[in-house]
Amino acid sequence: MHSFLQILIGVDDFIAQLWKVHLEVEKEGYVQDLSLGLFRSDYMVHKDLNDPGADPTIKQVEFNTIASSFGGLSTKVSELHSYLHSIDAYPASSTSTIRPSSLPANPSIISLSAGLESAHTAYGPPKTSPKLPQCILFIVQSSENNIFDQLALSTHLQTHHRIPTFRLPFSSILAQTTVTPIAHRTLIYHPPHSPTSSYEVTLCYFRAGYSPSEYPSQESWTARLHLERSAAIKCPSILTHLAGSKKIQQELATPDSPHLASFLSHTKYAHMIDRIRSTFTAIYPLDSSAAGQTAIKLATDEVASENYVLKPQREGGGNNIYGTAIPAFLKSLGDDQRKWRSHILMELIRPPVLENTIFRNGECQSGEVVGELGVYGVCLWRNGAEDGGGRKAAVENDGEGVLENWEAGFLLRTKGRASQEGGVAAGFGCVDSPCLVDV
Repeated sequence: MHSFLQILIGVDDFIAQLWKVHLEVEKEGYVQDLSLGLFRSDYMVHKDLNDPGADPTIKQVEFNTIASSFGGLSTKVSELHSYLHSIDAYPASSTSTIRPSSLPANPSIISLSAGLESAHTAYGPPKTSPKLPQCILFIVQSSENNIFDQLALSTHLQTHHRIPTFRLPFSSILAQTTVTPIAHRTLIYHPPHSPTSSYEVTLCYFRAGYSPSEYPSQESWTARLHLERSAAIKCPSILTHLAGSKKIQQELATPDSPHLASFLSHTKYAHMIDRIRSTFTAIYPLDSSAAGQTAIKLATDEVASENYVLKPQREGGGNNIYGTAIPAFLKSLGDDQRKWRSHILMELIRPPVLENTIFRNGECQSGEVVGELGVYGVCLWRNGAEDGGGRKAAVENDGEGVLENWEAGFLLRTKGRASQEGGVAAGFGCVDSPCLVDV
């Protein structure tokens, strides 16, 4: 991954700082070889406008490795739509379409919580002496607008798995946690509401820390390093966080890229390489490579750019530049190649349009809408034991080291056709649930 990120490290200060955290922990030595991922892979249906007879296809929008949100609310919305059907709230004209069998149950709260519980259990017994009670920490933003989505998971952990679960603002990490100075580097949480209590942290679940704005000072980076060097399992680890960058997606999806095959050709998933690759839309770097020069030509063309979106290495909605706005934006960057290389160019996905009504900000808005389906996944893996020389032994490509791996529910987001962004928290879309129909 270092070779993929090397370009970004030189042009993107945020990526460079994340990589620096990894290097500092690597120099000291990682004490936790388990990693947890609660991932979400987002897809849209694509219809080729240049070929009216072509069948619709599924295309990947992005793969989220940190703070993959709305697993809690998506279950609630699915339950809401099923409840409305049970009280005959839908118009009579919809009875042939909306049936109990067409409204699938969404297990995302149960499945994602089970993933967190699996990491908590895999951590093992307390390492402190005397032994402290154990807990899971949700690392959250200080001003959190999406608290109820997160509470759906933490409440399930408390009530169904009997695991103490606490919310820790990113800005309070250093004030409310300590790391033991012994070899285990155990992370200890000190609840501010109970100063005499202490808990050994088994898992840090990041719902914060993915945006540069969350690191206003060096103290913020010290806090991230503080957690990363500890023995608590991270969801995600700093390397998994980096693996979710747009650059990694671009390296896999650039036309004629060999990287996907290099990862999967010697595994039990080798037969799926072409099927997986078919979900990728063309993604290009903006650099001096042949693919990069092609991208620059497309991105600076007033006509060709209409079919593309320009994306920076950032999570959350509202950061992308679309279509014919791309040439002017790139012109505004001047000749600063660092800024150019910190973006990727992605072919636009053209979803078919539906008629529906969105309830947002207290108002019903009817009109043309499009949908985006996210599929959650849980993966718990062991990074590899140290060999005799103190180096991390590589995990075999056949999947050895993967302890848990399952699909964990879904998220459907619906937005107005005119909206180019799809983020719910950023104010562009709304949480929905699918209605299955025969085609």
